[in-house]
Order: sequence, then C-alpha cells, then structure tokens
Amino acid sequence: MSRLLTTGGSGVLVPSRELTATSADGSRLHVEVHGPDGSPAIVLAHGWTCSTLFWDAQIRALAGEYRVIVYDQRGHGRTPAVAHGGYTTDALADDLEAVLAVALAPGEKALLAGHSMGGMTMMAAARRPKFEEHAAAVLLCSTGSSRLVGESLILPMRAGGVRTRITRAILGARAPLGPVTPLSRKILKYGTMGPGTAPERVARCARIVHACPRAARVAWSHVLGELDLEAGVRDLRVPTAIVAGTADRLTPPVHARAIADALPQSLGITELTGVGHMTPVEAPEAVTAKLRELVVTYVDVSGAGRVGSDGARSEKEDVV
Repeated sequence: MSRLLTTGGSGVLVPSRELTATSADGSRLHVEVHGPDGSPAIVLAHGWTCSTLFWDAQIRALAGEYRVIVYDQRGHGRTPAVAHGGYTTDALADDLEAVLAVALAPGEKALLAGHSMGGMTMMAAARRPKFEEHAAAVLLCSTGSSRLVGESLILPMRAGGVRTRITRAILGARAPLGPVTPLSRKILKYGTMGPGTAPERVARCARIVHACPRAARVAWSHVLGELDLEAGVRDLRVPTAIVAGTADRLTPPVHARAIADALPQSLGITELTGVGHMTPVEAPEAVTAKLRELVVTYVDVSGAGRVGSDGARSEKEDVV
C-alpha cells in the first residue's frame, strides 16, 4: 500500500508500484499504483496542465482499501512530451488503453474517472477494446464534450464571436507562466476555482499548473479548442456519474447537463455549489465520496463487474 514519507514536515505519497505504459505510437507514460494488490481498482486521469499530484487527496483517502491507479497524460508530469502531431483525442484514448493494459489484469473491471481533459479521455476511449474490457463505471468531473471555448465564462462578456476569439487567444497563449506569485495565484483562482476556495488549495493548484511544460500546455490547448467528442458521450455505455461546480468558468454546468442528457446510462449530476473547475482539489471530500460510492456499487472485490443498485450490469458479468 502507499507509504507516507515525511520530509521537512510535509507528507509525500510514495506509490507501492511505478509502471511504464507504452502507447500505440511508442510514447511512454508514467503510471503509479497506490494501495493493496488485489483490491478493487480506481483509475484516475487528470486534466489539462495537471499531473498525478492533482489526485493527492483522493489517493490519501482511498488507497488504504482500494488500488488507486494514476498516470501523467503525455507532456505532463513525468510523462515526456511528444512531437507536434502527437497531441490528439485519439492519443488520449491510446494512452488510456496502454495504462489499462499495464495496470489491470485481463478482464479486470475498474472504476474509471477523469477530470476535465481526463473526462474527455473517457469519451475519446469509449469504443476502444480495452475500455470496454475494463470499465465497470465512469465518473466525469468538470468536463465537456464540445464548444469549450464558446461556452467558457472566463471573460465577463456577452457570448459571441468576440468573446470566443479572445478566450481562444488566452487559453492558447504561448507566454511562460513563470514562478508562482500572489498575482498568478489570484489569476488562477479567478479562472479555475470558486471564490471561496481555501488559500492552501489555490496554492497547491498553482504549483501543479505552473509546473506544466509550456509546449504541452499550448499543444493541448489547440486540441481542446477544436474539441468534438459528442459521439463519444453517446458511446459511454456504462453507468456514468457527473460532478460539476456551479462556479466553473472553464466548463460551466451547461456542459454537464448536455452530457447527462446524451449518456446511455446516466447516474445524474452532483452539482457542487460555489465550486469552480478544480473539483478534486477544491472539494476533495465530495469527489472522494462519489468515487467511493461508485466503486462499492459497481466494482466487485474480485475485480468482476457487479450489478449496481440501479440494475445496471457490466458487459463482462455472466447473465443467468
């Protein structure tokens, strides 16, 4: 299980195992496994400009009884950058398949959860063989399937072409973020977090986001700016729950509602009042509780899918 290293008064999580997954194009992805072998598995995919560190609160809360698997998306954290053409939604799906193949046993069911671009990863992979083999249920946190730039509320302007063009320029800016400062924390909080977010949580997000390499940040911004994964939402044919912050400026709740309406097996939306885009960090208890609820309901101790409280049955479970 995960060990807690205390260094200089701050705890650093050390995974029980570190793995390397090799994607379809040869890209190598950093993967961490926290928690006891043989326990029910939860796979977490972080969002744009983040890393495995984004899931620290969920790992701490869940790794004592579950196997929590996290990985760095390409160009983030400890996963190397790739050539310019390697940043696509197909690559997100390829990478998730590679992680599932290396971290889970054949046929093993798991809860798959993604925040922001991690949620888009689930949509992109919905029809992939490894996804269908391993997904017992899905949690989508603070995400959207299309029209991300047009629906963004970062700018306090009337919706339309001018707001969309300026928003696109801001999100795709090539300027380096530089060191974390009081001003940069204030800007990050305005754009990505709710007004009541605790200062230490803002500071944590700022450290993670500012550590993202500029080239990967910009490359993924172009992908997100042209995103269209509405077909992927309709292909998510496993029980799927949604978490959304009511103060989310990047993926406002209009996205959550559109996704819920299109899902074949929607479990509904949990709206977090006053919370912004960074839900797993801003409201860790709420996100962790939803993860726990879903893994208990849909993932058996044996790793096989189980019948949930709504009668949904995973594809791998025998039907008598």
